[in-house]
Amino acid sequence: MSVILCTAGYDHTIRFWEALSGICSRTIQHPESQVNRLCISPDKRYLAAAGHRDVKLFDIRSTNPQALMTFQGHTGNVTGVAFHCEGKWMVTSSEDGTVKIWETRTGTIQRSYNHGSPANDVVIHPNQGEIISCDRAGSIRLWDLAENTCSHQLIPEEDVSVTSVTVASDGTLLCAANTAGNVFVWQLIQAYDRTQLIPLTHFSAHKESITRILLSPDVKKLATCSADHTARIWEVREMEPATADSEPQAFPLEATLKEHQRWVWDCAFSADSAYLVTACSDHYARLWELHTQLVIRQYNGHHRGIVCVALNDYSEAR
Repeated sequence: MSVILCTAGYDHTIRFWEALSGICSRTIQHPESQVNRLCISPDKRYLAAAGHRDVKLFDIRSTNPQALMTFQGHTGNVTGVAFHCEGKWMVTSSEDGTVKIWETRTGTIQRSYNHGSPANDVVIHPNQGEIISCDRAGSIRLWDLAENTCSHQLIPEEDVSVTSVTVASDGTLLCAANTAGNVFVWQLIQAYDRTQLIPLTHFSAHKESITRILLSPDVKKLATCSADHTARIWEVREMEPATADSEPQAFPLEATLKEHQRWVWDCAFSADSAYLVTACSDHYARLWELHTQLVIRQYNGHHRGIVCVALNDYSEAR
């Protein structure tokens, strides 16, 4: 199975797709709740599905519709999920205000960090020694796993919910988005075993809330999904940090993807950064060829809004 594409949302099903044909190859029922986020393990063996209060782990290569394991411990919707690079642990964020680290083999909670406000998203720094999360109160926190503490707290806009964060695959950039439609970018620098964050720029990307922000694997593109029924692709450019005397520069806008009929909730880049899959409340997922800005495949079958997508098309040799 070289390409794994999964979608889920409010119809209580998880669907696996043949990416090129658009055929649904497998459907898993998730009767307990809607599915908020999906994540495929780096080795392509497991799919994590985040729902209300728990995360279920499914065996991708098996036809067994039952979860292999259920991670229980959150008391609110699970909003984010990410795997350690070797799959040894998993991190989740939740509306209960916590970020938790789980051992994937046993399903036990290793650590729990408190935001004090509903947590909207969480990502793992490529160094695997830090995690970055954001919350509804408007803060972004960087957690140092070696020190077991919050090493940085950022508040891009006072009292504006930060909905999504993304970190570059090479560890050089952190980007965040909020409900005001704004994007914030920091340069990440490793110094003396600590990460320093230098503000690079911020700009208005959408006139309505941004639901997801994602850097491409080659760190040349930035995708934003929005309540304004569009996804946008921005060119990531090197720039000098903005000063008090200079206006921050926006990343150049490469494309506005407009076929969506409702809120665009999530997206996933292909491994070569040439394609993007989007998930929308209009019940469809779409595969976009970015250089032509055209939909080359539409995935039909969900009966309610799709809010999450996961794609792993990296070659097995990687």
